[in-house]
Order: sequence, then structure tokens, then C-alpha cells
Amino acid sequence: MEQNPTQEGVQPIAFKAETRQLLDILIHSLYTEREIFLRELISNASDALTRLDFELLTNREVLDPEAELAIRIKIDPDEKTLTIQDTGIGMTAEEMVANLGTIAHSGARDFMTAARQGEQNISDLIGQFGVGFYSAFMAAEWIRVTSHSYRPEAQAAAWFCTGADTFTVESAEKAGRGTEVTIKLKEDAAEFLQETRLRAIIRKHSDFIPFPIYIGDQTEQANRQTAIWRQSPREVDKKDYDEFYHQLTLDPEPPLAQAHLVVDAPAQLYAILYAPASPERGLFSPRKEEGLKLYARKVLIQEYHRDLLPEYLGFIQGVVDSEDIPLNVSREAVQSNRIMAQIKKLVTSKVLDMLKKLAEDDPERYAQFWKGFGRYLKQGVAIEQSSPEALYPLLRFHTTTQPEKWVSLDEYLQEMKPDQKDIYYIMGDDDRSAMRSPHLDAVRKLGYDVLLMTDPMDAFMLLRLDQYKEHPLSNVAAAELDIPKEDEAQEQSVPQVAEAERQPLIERFKQQLGERVADVRLTERLSDSPARLVDPEGAPHQEMQRVYRLLNREFDMPKKVLELNPRHAILVRLSALPADDPRSGLVIEQIYEDALLIEGLHPDPASMIARIQQLIEAALV
Repeated sequence: MEQNPTQEGVQPIAFKAETRQLLDILIHSLYTEREIFLRELISNASDALTRLDFELLTNREVLDPEAELAIRIKIDPDEKTLTIQDTGIGMTAEEMVANLGTIAHSGARDFMTAARQGEQNISDLIGQFGVGFYSAFMAAEWIRVTSHSYRPEAQAAAWFCTGADTFTVESAEKAGRGTEVTIKLKEDAAEFLQETRLRAIIRKHSDFIPFPIYIGDQTEQANRQTAIWRQSPREVDKKDYDEFYHQLTLDPEPPLAQAHLVVDAPAQLYAILYAPASPERGLFSPRKEEGLKLYARKVLIQEYHRDLLPEYLGFIQGVVDSEDIPLNVSREAVQSNRIMAQIKKLVTSKVLDMLKKLAEDDPERYAQFWKGFGRYLKQGVAIEQSSPEALYPLLRFHTTTQPEKWVSLDEYLQEMKPDQKDIYYIMGDDDRSAMRSPHLDAVRKLGYDVLLMTDPMDAFMLLRLDQYKEHPLSNVAAAELDIPKEDEAQEQSVPQVAEAERQPLIERFKQQLGERVADVRLTERLSDSPARLVDPEGAPHQEMQRVYRLLNREFDMPKKVLELNPRHAILVRLSALPADDPRSGLVIEQIYEDALLIEGLHPDPASMIARIQQLIEAALV
């Protein structure tokens, strides 16, 4: 291993105990993304340039005041060295000892604890504990840092370390201002001597560093530098947003909506967020999982950060950048958690505002969004613990009067009848079967509209969504539905089962169906249908039953109560048949199984064919 030539009398300096332990972890552990070290060194160079830029605002008495603020990366394949140069603030020998020879005790300790627990990839931990510079030892046999402070009277100095227990600091020759970090790469780190590999790493992690990054002696920048999310929204037009979205996702379709967030309090935050046109990822999509790109001062920290939005908004794409992201964990663990919670709240609120604006400004595009992502929002209603009400205005439904249109709850309220208090819904396996349900008879007569709840996620959503703007949501399948009764004079004008025949008719159904039903009774809630099935008193409500079925949970399906319509022509004629007429049993079975079928509960619909044919033969006699 190459040793650093030292001046006579230069004595090695021992690392602090925590730093030695830290280096041991970095050097001897296995990594899946060693490229992180380059991100960290570029980030350090950017910080040095930022500090000098700030100094130049009030002080022009600096070394090389006209030198370009830039970062340059050089490779030497023969010597197997990689060098990162900057023209930033620079360091003196004393500052090198302070900055490179020690690390905050609490930061090192927390890093080592997290690394040993193995709950996270070590590459993801680097940078969160102030150990970025030391990550270079993942790929280095030795590291030499040569620096010249911005102060004109300062002397250049060099720091050298092989990753052992000591380092050296000595005077050096360096004319220009700034710092250069030279790394002798390990044999298995030769990939970092390839220009194409370096460009790919810069594009991935450091594309939006605010200073130009050059490779070798080239004058063309390797980074794009302009982070549009840090610009004022007034300076960015639709074309710029769409172009950035394409760069971010490689999606050929433009997004349905975008939102640009720039806030200073309660946390300094920049973000651009997109609602994609489709939930399907394109063939060339670089996105491997859900999450937003997380930046700290324009440096990519995590490519897919899942904790910036709730799970049900995981389809949103975009970037979040903050000056306040807690990358150094020392004595501020509680404060750090609070900051991230505030950032999540701000980002989530911005996404919901974006979707509400899309719904108001362009209902057709929102309908397209709802078709692709509506199920996510329903999931949000089901699982959101803090304020599911914020999602209610975004919900859309087909209804019995508008089966082809997506209707909001607000639109439903606007069309309610003067005497209507509740928002009515019906559950089913699909819209067509739900539209034929006998449960609609009672509300259809009154001209009430009914929401069609036929998505599997609706059952989960309805466990939380029980009212909207003080209007209860009521299932029309409930046995006792609080609606106005039909006019009594109109009831008497319709032929119906004679009073003397009603109880015998009920007994015939009970005898035929036996224990398959909990009870048989007459109802005034039906008009166009001969019968319906309802739950007995005390049974789990329909929404919970459907949830159990969808989750394949074992539970005892309650036997249903069969309610009969005494004014339906089939039952009027059935009551007139002799009890021993063979057609009586066939009709009763068919009425019952028709009710099962419409509820989605029939175990074998094809078994009805033989009976239907018998009934057809009897009708043709």
C-alpha cells in the first residue's frame, strides 16, 4: 500500500476512538452502492463553494477572487486515482485536523448503532450522520486531501490517511484556492475510473448541484444544475413542468396535474409533485417502487422516499428538497421527527389541493384520473387516521340516475329531493346487477338517486364514510329504511294478496325453504320486485360481511330474511294456487334463488336452468 511522503518531523495523529470504529465499519463492511461516496464528496465540495460564495458577498479580499466556482473530477487510469477538485472556501492545517480528524461523537455513535442493527442499508445511512467524507474509504486504499484556504495569507496543507488508526497533516504546495481530494482506488473499485460511470452517478445523485461539475479538462458540464423546483412558480411554465416530468419518469404521456410548492415555514421546503396520466408504468420507466425523490440542498438523498406521503398517495411522482431535512442525528431526535412530520403534512396537503383544483377546473381530466387512481383514494378513506374527511370531496360515484357519469358527493347533495335527508347507496358486484336490485324499489318511487357501490374497495371505505356534511349515508338494502311511506290510497288501488291468504302464503314459503332462511315476512318496501333478502336483526351489517368475503375471512354468513311483496302479480297468483300444486314449489324456489342471485350470494346459478325450463313448460300448457 502506498504511503504518503511526509516532511521530516511530521508526526502521525491518532483518530478519536469513535472515528477509528467508524472507519473499521466503513472499510470492512459490504456495500451494495459504493457510488454513494462520490455523492458525498461532491456535496462537500458544493458546501465549500457555497460558503465561499457567501463570503464574497461582503469580502473581495480572498485568494483568486475571479476563479470560477466549480467542481472538477479527474481520473488517472495509470495511477488508479480519482480526484475531486473545488475552488471553494479551502482549509488550513488546523482546520483539517478539526474537520477530517474527528467526527461528532454522538453522530458516530448513532451511525455505528444503526449499522450494527442492520435494519437499513449502510449506504442509505451515510450522510444522515455526518460521516459522508469517510465513506470514501469504501473504495479507497488511501486518501490525500490538499487544500488552500481562501485567506490570502494562509498556507496550503495536506491531510493523508490509509484508513488506519492515524493520519498526518503537513504543509503542501498548492497555488490555487480550494480543496482537492485524491483517492487511490482499490482493485475492485476500477469502475470509478470510467467517465461514463462517473457521468451516470452525477446524473443520479448530483444533477442539480448549484455549481457546474466538469470531468477531466472538458468544458461541458456533467450536471444540469438547474433545479426547477427551487425556482419561483411564476418563472416556470407548463412546458418546463412537462419536460421535467418526462426527464423524471420517461413517461411519454404528460401528467394530468402538477403542483409546485415553495414554503419557508414551518420548514423550508421545495417540491414539484405530479399526478400521472395512468397507473401503469411505462416500458422504460426508471421507477422501481413508490416514493418521491428526496433531496437535501439539491443533493439526492434517497431515490424513493416512502414517508413523505401517506401510502394511499404512493402513485404521486415528484421531488422534495429541504434545507431542514434532519441529516445529522445528535441530540435532536425528537425535533427531527417533528420536522419530517411537518414536511409530510405540507406535501400531503399540497397533493390534495392539486387534485381538488384539477376536479374543479377540468372535470373530464379528473374523471380520467379517477378511473385510474380512484381506488387509492378510497383506500385512503378506509385507512386515514387523522382526517379522512379531506378526501371526501375527491370521491366520485356512478348513480342510478347517472350511471355513465362520475358524480361527486357535493353534486349528489345539489340534486337531492326537498324531503330527502340521507345519501342513499346500494352495494353490488357490478353496476348492471345493482341497478336491477329490488332494494331500489322504495327509493325509486320517491325519485331519489342512489350511489352505486360496486368496487371491492367500497366496502372498506364505507366502514369509515358514514356521513357527509351532516347527511347520513344509508344502505337501501337495510331492513328498516327511514323513508316516507307510499300514499295509502294508491296502495289500495293495486291488486294484492288477500288478507286471508297472506299468512298461508308465508307458511308455504317457510315450509319450502326450511332452514335456508331466518324468516319469511311481507313488506311494503317493494313495488316492482316480488321479493328481497335482508339481514336479520343483530347481524353484521352488509359492509362488514362484504369485507369478510373479500378478505376470505372465515365467518358465519347470517341466514337472510326473505321479504315478500304482497302486491306483486306473481305472488297474487301464487297465493291463488292450491298448496299441493307442483308449480307452487317451483315458483317459491325460483323467487328465493332469484333473490340470492341479485345479492351475489347464489353458489351455483347454472343449477336454476332445469327449474326455469320446468316453469316454461308449465306456462305453455
